[in-house]
Amino acid sequence: MISVALDGPAGAGKSTIAREVARRLGFLHVDTGALYRAIGLDALRRGADPANPEEVLPFLEDTRVSLKFTGEGQRIYLRGEDVSEAIRIPQASMAASTVSAIPEVRTFLLELQRELARNHNVIMDGRDIGTVVLPQADVKIFLTADPKERAMRRYKELVAKGSTADYDTVLREVQRRDYNDSHRAAAPLCQAEDAWLCDTTDLTLEGVIQAVVEHIRQKSEGAL
Repeated sequence: MISVALDGPAGAGKSTIAREVARRLGFLHVDTGALYRAIGLDALRRGADPANPEEVLPFLEDTRVSLKFTGEGQRIYLRGEDVSEAIRIPQASMAASTVSAIPEVRTFLLELQRELARNHNVIMDGRDIGTVVLPQADVKIFLTADPKERAMRRYKELVAKGSTADYDTVLREVQRRDYNDSHRAAAPLCQAEDAWLCDTTDLTLEGVIQAVVEHIRQKSEGAL
């Protein structure tokens, strides 16, 4: 099996790029951020403070998070409910960043992620895939872009979905999440020493996809 770890900050385009690269290579795409978003959404729905382990940890005992893969891509389920759309709201995004700082939450989801990599050729995107989840991944990529560019992409995405988003607010959320993700005690966001850095600020989507596909093929040494 071939495992590809694709890490990077919020709004770098990890999921979009990983999804298309996986399709072209015939790999399984695993959006690990969706798992944390599901936990964050669960905390919000239960009225729990996502930053307070004493409020979050008790409900992990009856939380069931699972992934299903269809022709349209990955779907995320929370206790049997498809929450693939619900987890994309900004509140769920911030809650995901907060709960992901809780070590027990990361441990709760770790085995699920590793099991997928054991059984499939995967492109797994997140923030600590190459450093913690799959430290022995065959290919490691760190995808990034300027914060203002990432905020503009997220803003356009929200507007396209009918949201009354404000660019300045989105930018502040991106900057705050960058700080939270890189300063948390549990598995902070950072580039693995052996990861290839890909800055997408001035690249087209197709340009990034082609570069990532070519890099994976080169690193896989003809295995594809």
